[in-house]
Amino acid sequence: MLYMVLEDFRGDPAPVYRRFRDRGRLAPEGLRYVSSWVTPDLQRCFQVMECDRRELLDEWIDQWKDLVDFEVIPVLTSAEAAALMGPRL
Repeated sequence: MLYMVLEDFRGDPAPVYRRFRDRGRLAPEGLRYVSSWVTPDLQRCFQVMECDRRELLDEWIDQWKDLVDFEVIPVLTSAEAAALMGPRL
């Protein structure tokens, strides 16, 4: 399953980038980083993650929740959505 993760950095983004530099993504085995985009002011990150078990995403969030507020949205690829809509067209 794919998840769009919206991250809002609390205040100065430097601690987030410092932890990432020093410790990496801190993702448990089975959680895969797909891609991410950051706003020009470095305050928000839009990240796509993939895993079979939502609990893995929660484990990862626990490693960052002291610095970041999260919103998690399950998403489909455009191809998956088109395949689901096909019978209705």
